[in-house]
Amino acid sequence: MSKRASVAIFVPHVGCPHRCSFCDQRAITGTAVLPRADDVTRACERAVETGADPKNTEIAFFGGSFTAIPKSYMLELLEAAQPYIKRGFKGIRLSTRPDAVDPEVLELLKDHGVTSIELGAQSMSDEVLEKNMRGHNAESVEKASKLVKEYGFTLGLQMMVGLYGSTPKLDRYTAERLISLKPSEARIYPAVILKNTRLGELFLSGEYRPYDFDEAVSLCADILTMFEEAGISVIKLGLHSSADVESDMLGGLYHPAFRELCESLIYRRKMEALCGADKAVTFTVPERMLSRALGHHRANAEYFRLKGIDVKIKASPFQSEYLIKQTEDN
Repeated sequence: MSKRASVAIFVPHVGCPHRCSFCDQRAITGTAVLPRADDVTRACERAVETGADPKNTEIAFFGGSFTAIPKSYMLELLEAAQPYIKRGFKGIRLSTRPDAVDPEVLELLKDHGVTSIELGAQSMSDEVLEKNMRGHNAESVEKASKLVKEYGFTLGLQMMVGLYGSTPKLDRYTAERLISLKPSEARIYPAVILKNTRLGELFLSGEYRPYDFDEAVSLCADILTMFEEAGISVIKLGLHSSADVESDMLGGLYHPAFRELCESLIYRRKMEALCGADKAVTFTVPERMLSRALGHHRANAEYFRLKGIDVKIKASPFQSEYLIKQTEDN
């Protein structure tokens, strides 16, 4: 079976009418150079040369507000992708602002093979959006989400955890509101504090304090569970590992294996609930999830050892169920 692939092309800052409190696209995307049509062609050709299966490969424009860039530039990039759409590539994915979506631009995107649109909602609290200089409100997210779905695109929604002025209660509220919009996919980004940003200034002045890291992992584990229980795929949790982010980071909620930490905590909670009064328990998990169940650096195994519970965790190559408690009769 061919793996799903993505040709990622980053379009930093251009078109963004606001400089949000947390945003430094150069550090986040690892580039400050605007791509041109030739860059799109080269990236797609590279994917073909390295064996990507076109029908499982998306061309993805990320990093900025794609529908807010000048129309001529947007068309240049979209048209450079057209030969690959005709060759059977799965489609085009893009990310944009909720207030940069209208029927006219959606018609244009539809005509150029765009299949998935991700909206950077970030928060559904108007107060938090204003404090972080987003330039739109929660109603904009709702209206844009409805339009994107009406025009037949796959909807993705992005949220941030731990923004200036937010609280765990407000972050859970944001997750609940986004889930109510019924996206197909979501991304969850814990706030990372970068140099040369308003958030960085607030952090250095002492006005903004990020969540405690363990508190953030626990909160993100809760939110991940909320989305998954609603049948919404979380395709990203935490910023991708990046030398630029790590060198420009002042603080915040970053770890190169952030999702693994959250998933490990979810496993720990489920195992602890199933242990009951037992002092020796064996669990089986799907083979691909063994490292999550064991915990980052085997943290879950150590957690149960310190509680005096002998927990064994085994991988089952054919198991699809999340977690199975073994008994002597199994």
